[in-house]
Amino acid sequence: MTRTLRDLPAGLAGKRGLVRVDYNVPLDAGQVADATRIEASLPTLRWLLRRDVRPVLLSHLGRPGGQPNPALSLAPVASALAGLLDAEVLFSAPCDGEDALRASRELGAGQVLLAENTRFLPGETANDDALAGRLARLGDFFVNDAFGTLHRAHASTTGVPALLSPSAAGLLVERELEALGALDRPRRPFIVAFGGAKIGDKIELMRRFTERADRILVGGAMANTFLRAQGIETGSSLVEEEALHLARSILAAGGERIRLPTDVMVLDRSGGEGDRVESVESVAAGAIEPGMAALDIGPESRARYAEALDGCAAFFWNGPMGLFEDPRFAAGTFAVAEAAAEATAAGAFTVIGGGDSAAAVRQAGLRDRVSHVCTGGGAALEYLSSGRLPGLDVLTERTRS
Repeated sequence: MTRTLRDLPAGLAGKRGLVRVDYNVPLDAGQVADATRIEASLPTLRWLLRRDVRPVLLSHLGRPGGQPNPALSLAPVASALAGLLDAEVLFSAPCDGEDALRASRELGAGQVLLAENTRFLPGETANDDALAGRLARLGDFFVNDAFGTLHRAHASTTGVPALLSPSAAGLLVERELEALGALDRPRRPFIVAFGGAKIGDKIELMRRFTERADRILVGGAMANTFLRAQGIETGSSLVEEEALHLARSILAAGGERIRLPTDVMVLDRSGGEGDRVESVESVAAGAIEPGMAALDIGPESRARYAEALDGCAAFFWNGPMGLFEDPRFAAGTFAVAEAAAEATAAGAFTVIGGGDSAAAVRQAGLRDRVSHVCTGGGAALEYLSSGRLPGLDVLTERTRS
C-alpha cells in the first residue's frame, strides 16, 4: 500500500514539507491562463498548513531542455497560487541553490515557498542523484501530489523520495488512484472510449479493456487507422501505417465489442486544379475519397456513441473524437462529453482520462458534471495498463523499508 498524508507520523508542526506539485500550466502574456492544476493542489497544501507545516513546492513547466528559459519561469504561478491559497507565497530560483535552501529554512508559519522550474536543470529528467540530493535538502519529509508526473522517473519524482523519509502521496494523488482503481472491477455495463491520434500510446490499455469492457468506442485520428486496418479507404486522413498490425490485433480480440465510426466529418480539398476552396461535409466511413481527410466522427456516429453510454454503469474516456481545437470538428468530442455528463446524472461512475479529453470536458463546461477528471493523461494510461507508476512505486518501497 502507498503511504498517504494520513499515514505520516505526528509532530509535523514546524517541519518543512517538500511537495512535488504539477504546475505545468498554460501561460499567456506572463499570466496563468488555466489554474486547474493549481487548484487541484490546494487541498494538500491546506492540509499541511493547518498542521503548521512549511510547504516547499517543486514543479516543472514546459520543456525548457535543461536550461533556464524566462518564458517558462514559475514566477507567475507563485502569484496565482498566492491568490488562490490566500497565503504568502515566496519564490526562489534556482530550485537547487543555496538561496532556495536558505529560504526553506527561514519559512515561517503560514508561508509557502515555490522553487523555480525543476526542468531548468539537466539533471531533473536524467534523475541525477546529485540533483536529487540537493533538492532533498529543501524538506524534512516528502509529499508527491503531482499525479501527472508519476509516470516519469525524474529527480524530483523518484530521486528525492528515495532519499527523504517519510514520503507520502498527497490528497490529489490519493483521489486519482481511488478513481482509477474503481475501474479494475467496474460496474456493468462498462463502456470505454478512445480517441486521439496514436494507437501505440494506448495499445496495452486497449488490450486490457478488450477483456474488461462491454463496448469500446473509437474516434479521433486513431479511428482512421482502424478503418484502414479493415481495408476501408481513408483518403488523405492521418493514418498510423506502422500501427495497422496493432489495430488488427485489437479488432480480432475485441470483436463486436469494438465500435468504429460509421460516418465521419471530412475536410475536402478535392476541388479543381488551382481551386483552394475547402469544404466540410459528412460522409459514410466507407465513402472517403482521395483528397478528403476525416477529422471528426459524423452525426450518425455521435448518436450511436451517445446511445452506447445510455444506461451504462461505468465509463472511461481518453482522447478526443476529432480535431476539436477546430470548431468545425468539435461536435463529436462535445457529444461524447455531454453523453458522459448525462450518464453521470443517471448514476454512472465516469472517469475522463486527462489530456485533450479533459480539456474538452472543461471547455464544454461539464467538468463538474462527471465523476472524475484525471489531471494526467499519460500517468492515467500507464497506471490503468500496468497498475504501477515509478513515482508511486518509490513511495511504496519507502513505506516497506
